[in-house]
Amino acid sequence: MEPNGILPLWKEPGMTSHDCVFRLRKILKTKKVGHTGTLDPQVDGVLPICLGRSTKVAEYITDQGKTYEAQVSIGFSTETEDAEGAIVEQDSSDKEITRKQLETVLASLTGDIEQIPPMYSAVKVNGKKLYEYARKGEQVKRPVRTVHIDSIELLDEATAWRGQNIQFRIRIRCGKGTYIRTLAVQIGEALGYPAHMSQLTRTQSGSFTKEQCVTLAEVEEIAQNGDIDSILQPLSYGLSIFPFEEIAADLLFGIKNGQVLEAHPILQTEPFVVFTYHGKPAALYKRHPEKAGKMKPEKMFGFPPTDEV
Repeated sequence: MEPNGILPLWKEPGMTSHDCVFRLRKILKTKKVGHTGTLDPQVDGVLPICLGRSTKVAEYITDQGKTYEAQVSIGFSTETEDAEGAIVEQDSSDKEITRKQLETVLASLTGDIEQIPPMYSAVKVNGKKLYEYARKGEQVKRPVRTVHIDSIELLDEATAWRGQNIQFRIRIRCGKGTYIRTLAVQIGEALGYPAHMSQLTRTQSGSFTKEQCVTLAEVEEIAQNGDIDSILQPLSYGLSIFPFEEIAADLLFGIKNGQVLEAHPILQTEPFVVFTYHGKPAALYKRHPEKAGKMKPEKMFGFPPTDEV
């Protein structure tokens, strides 16, 4: 039977997110596998993987907040904004950064901030990914984007940092589309020095945490034992940021058939409502974009085959 559910994978360094999907397709003998947000090859961390019917909710997990732990290095910047790229600017002076200075800078970079995506990124400009321009040595105007940083916490306990090259660790809680590499560069700019991100781990993605995760090797062993369902979270887990509502009897026929209906009161304050049937997600509805007071289906997840409605 094809596996259905969300697999909380711990991506190890040295693999792309696509590599993980490819491996899982072979391990689980299924084609319906999708990841929920790319992690760069050198980055490790939480990478929820959607299997079977649960691929329908991948985009909603991708849109949820993330938590990262990063090491910021002050002293030189690189073309990729991380430790992988060639040095583009270096400052070999003796530096001193106090904890108060650093905390002030971190506070200034919380909330809604603007970022320019790195040239070595998958953001598209004129139909081409930025890294395709970068690899050819071509420069192109990059779009300024607004991202949301919930918080930046300084993890080191030092009261001051001194030397030509300074490193410290931070924990970042942020929204979709945030480049932690770029944030490291911005921290350096605010301090007056070139900087880059020298290490990064994603510790949480939406509702999924490091403690829940399994490695590819562990997935393979569990699959060989025929117990893959024991590590999967249900489709509903990927929709947990939205309100759930059991389908009322008078709405059952309409929702089952994906009809436009009178808007549920929940949609006055929420973008989506998950309608459940016997406790399981059956449909995701949203406000109708053109018909005031109405709602329409965004996604249909299906009803049990024994249902005789």
